[in-house]
Amino acid sequence: MPTYILMTKLSPDISAKIHDRASIGQTWIDRVKKSCPGVKFLDHYGLLGPYDFISIYEAPDNETAAKVSMISLAQGALQAESWAAIPYHRVVELAEEI
Repeated sequence: MPTYILMTKLSPDISAKIHDRASIGQTWIDRVKKSCPGVKFLDHYGLLGPYDFISIYEAPDNETAAKVSMISLAQGALQAESWAAIPYHRVVELAEEI
């Protein structure tokens, strides 16, 4: 199953609710699981930089990955981008095919 990286920047309103972070995050995960069958979260990290969070997940297809980003935006993210991720060994193999 394809791997995706979700880069999320929270809106100021959501960022101000730092004490509710755990419940807001769980609500988001629950909504993704309900709306996007087949999504499997591999890891989540808080970031220091232009984005607040990175989530690494597997999804069956690009449309499902788009829904994950849309759910993030609907739940208060200012910016949410899902990027396709290719394992490094596969990038090397692709380069050898050129």
